[in-house]
Amino acid sequence: LGLVATIKDRANEIYKKVEDQKSSRGRNQDALLAACLYIACRQEDKPRTVKEICSVANGATKKEIGRAKEYIVKQLGLEKGQSRRFCSNVGMNNQAVKAAQEAVQKSEEFDIRRSPISIAAAVIYIITQLSDEKKPLRDISLATGVAEGTIRNSYKDLYPHISKIIPSWYAKEEDLKNLCSP
Repeated sequence: LGLVATIKDRANEIYKKVEDQKSSRGRNQDALLAACLYIACRQEDKPRTVKEICSVANGATKKEIGRAKEYIVKQLGLEKGQSRRFCSNVGMNNQAVKAAQEAVQKSEEFDIRRSPISIAAAVIYIITQLSDEKKPLRDISLATGVAEGTIRNSYKDLYPHISKIIPSWYAKEEDLKNLCSP
């Protein structure tokens, strides 16, 4: 895969954190290691597909790696920190950050087949569109490292659930109706 040492170090770091939690006993170790590598690649802005990771994963399947990735993300609460970091990169106020974090969490209740980072980026875009400080898609893309097209598509996927995802204390029903449809 041609990965640099920083990615390997990051993957080791993630793996150690998972091991420290002692809750990984009985899990497929090859899949866990592969998932750590997958997450490390994304965090270091050198994303690889699960299929690419699979090719070096000692026989762990795409499904096993996917499950292991979900497990690690849940265990280590990686998303919360990420969405907060993205929000501060965009320069959102505390209310908006809180709304974005609640919305990202709520979105997990729906079957939206997007990566957590893509969902976070789309939610941040929606929240900024509902605020007085609207941000262009380009700014969100730069702050999150998610391509504009991916944010647009994630927005499309979130749109049908928007009234259930965006906290009611942050935006009223009529504000949501004023959002441009994807």
